[in-house]
Amino acid sequence: IFIMDASVIPLSLSLFDWAKFRTKKGAIKLHAVLEYDTALPSYAVISNGNKHDVVAARQTYFPPESVLVIDRAYVDFEWLYNLDSTGVFFVTRLKSNVSIKLEQHFFINEKHDHILSDEDIELTGFYTKQKYPKSLRIVRVYDQVNNKTLVLLTNNMFWTADTISQLYKARWDVEVFFKHLKQLFRVKTFVGTSPNAVRIQMWCSMIAMLLFIVSFVITAND
Repeated sequence: IFIMDASVIPLSLSLFDWAKFRTKKGAIKLHAVLEYDTALPSYAVISNGNKHDVVAARQTYFPPESVLVIDRAYVDFEWLYNLDSTGVFFVTRLKSNVSIKLEQHFFINEKHDHILSDEDIELTGFYTKQKYPKSLRIVRVYDQVNNKTLVLLTNNMFWTADTISQLYKARWDVEVFFKHLKQLFRVKTFVGTSPNAVRIQMWCSMIAMLLFIVSFVITAND
């Protein structure tokens, strides 16, 4: 199981004029893939801040029968269909503007009251249907913490609805990873202003964080 996401790291354009992100803002972006079992990154890449998450995702390899958990920023149906064609399962969120048609509705286990519905669907939009012609599955989940309904999208038709909801819930691990990277290792303050200096400091922070986590695990096991 892999969890993929990206995080924008703001930079001052007056100091980092090469890191153009928006009109008056600078940034770089860290794209990372975490392994679910260890919550450690198995892959990471640093890009310009305006590089779309899906562009970096297309360059990442996932082995057959693996499970990829991603946010809706990665919902590109051509890429998702490529994942499906190579035997990769995915769990993400459906965008609200996607046109769908209900194919089949399934019984909901009363033990999981956070599961609102479980349905097989097909895409009906002209372009989206061409990009992803197969059936998909959506599971509507009530998020009690944020008081909102999440519509989860997956290409796996056999897992329980609760399994899908728990997989997407695990996506929070990558958010925690980015938070710790920024707070514990102070990557908001850079010692150099060149592209190379910034990247070196980012990679050093990543290495330091990995060593810290590994040493903590070894100490805990001892």
